[in-house]
Amino acid sequence: MHMHLFWALRGARSACLGWLFWLAGAAVTSGASGSGDLLSAWFSAQTNLHTWTADVTQTRSLKALTQPLTSRGQVWFAAPNRFRWELVEPSRTIAVREPDQILLIYPKLKRAERFSLQGPQAGPWKDSLALLEAGFPRSQAELETRFRILSQVVTGQVCELTLQPKSASARRLMPQIKVIFATNDLMLRATELQFGDGSTMRNDFRNSRLNPPIDEALFAPKLDADFKIVEPMRR
Repeated sequence: MHMHLFWALRGARSACLGWLFWLAGAAVTSGASGSGDLLSAWFSAQTNLHTWTADVTQTRSLKALTQPLTSRGQVWFAAPNRFRWELVEPSRTIAVREPDQILLIYPKLKRAERFSLQGPQAGPWKDSLALLEAGFPRSQAELETRFRILSQVVTGQVCELTLQPKSASARRLMPQIKVIFATNDLMLRATELQFGDGSTMRNDFRNSRLNPPIDEALFAPKLDADFKIVEPMRR
């Protein structure tokens, strides 16, 4: 998400949810799928993914702005639920999913925000985190315990899957989610998130790599002593 959105607590919550959903939807693999069992093939592809990285262009559309906000960067993922999301243009912002927290880092400001994934401090979006942090759905049945599949539309060489969270609290924050993947190789192409305030966030992925080696240090950033660490959910 664009750096300006992190100044508001609500924006930070939306960012965390967006990244967590990306974990739930990022099915990538190689190999063709038949037209009659495209969704089954997509679910089967989940078991082949251990690590994943890609360049990302993130577009955030807000009702208050006439032009969308665009950021560019890179994402790294390691199963079952670790990720690093680093936006470098126009301003560097880093999000890291650690075992019990999400850390949002603003290097230029020497500032970091910590969001706990445990206890009551998770706040009103705890149900959404429970939906999404489980990782990749291994079957349609597993997905349907958390989401309603509203539609599956194939256009050209891409399939757009529209999902709705079943949890009422999650649905208030994020009413609808779209996953876009290629029909020929099942590679993830994009995700699009619709938030409760009417804003949207779309992530377009390119130059993706399946199961590359990833340095463990990426998921455990070391902050200098002069960084200020705050916990917005405790306020």
